[in-house]
Amino acid sequence: MSQPNDTATAGPQDPEQAVPADADVRLVVADLDGTLLDADSRIPPALWPLLDRMRAHGIVFVPASGRQYATLRAMFERFAHTMPFIAENGGYVVRDGHEIDSTTLEPDVVAAVVARVRELVRHGADLGIVVCGKNSAYVERHDEAFMAQARIYYVALAEVDDVVTADDEIVKLAIYDFGHPERTTMPHLAEFEGSHRVVLSGKHWVDVMPAGVNKGLAVASLQRELGIGREQTAAFGDYLNDVEMLDAADLSFAVANAHPQVKSHARAVIAANTDGGVIAILTRLLEVREQRREAVRPAQP
Repeated sequence: MSQPNDTATAGPQDPEQAVPADADVRLVVADLDGTLLDADSRIPPALWPLLDRMRAHGIVFVPASGRQYATLRAMFERFAHTMPFIAENGGYVVRDGHEIDSTTLEPDVVAAVVARVRELVRHGADLGIVVCGKNSAYVERHDEAFMAQARIYYVALAEVDDVVTADDEIVKLAIYDFGHPERTTMPHLAEFEGSHRVVLSGKHWVDVMPAGVNKGLAVASLQRELGIGREQTAAFGDYLNDVEMLDAADLSFAVANAHPQVKSHARAVIAANTDGGVIAILTRLLEVREQRREAVRPAQP
């Protein structure tokens, strides 16, 4: 497993510096928000031809996100029938439309976390919780300010009176804090940290998941499924929920806008998501792959 290094304070590297000349990548895993997506949270148009080229070279591309599976399928609709997905920050892994790994939360834990959020709201905290199931996500806060945030990540979203009663297998609880979750939400979830994973997954999001669930373990599951090693894996991330994913890949990249702790787990820091950092590295990885193929091609008589 790669160890933290001095990239935490490094500036972005040129793609030719960041990508080794002998790179032989077969698996690419990329976080979306803050990493691959642009400033408007959209997939850069330049990605689509790169996905076609990767597929032609036998390179598997995997979106790895805190977003739900239904959202990821909708975003990558043209490729969804063959593309693996790491959804819910590693809690739900799907390949070719079939589940290959998942871990669910116990109903009593769901009820306890929801009760804690409701208590914080009664005391004035501006929070909302999304109960994330395999089939849908569920919310009991329905105002437009909160719903606008939830809809970004959950296209299958049900408004209910009581999220605890959702009839689904729950893989994650996502809490949106309009203030500062490090101060408002995280301290009040400390009792769950020993038995469950509580992680800051974005500037305003806190996720509660089963213990041991993270994107890195999901990547390892896919590596076993596909027969691809970490030395042939590239990973891209920006936030604390991406650390284990970067550690699961020998070629690990943090965008320039990444959290300092994330940069310290990356082989290289690349241009920010708003500057197309991931696109530039993917382009270079393909150039290296094509150069290697050309070098071993027999000369024509």
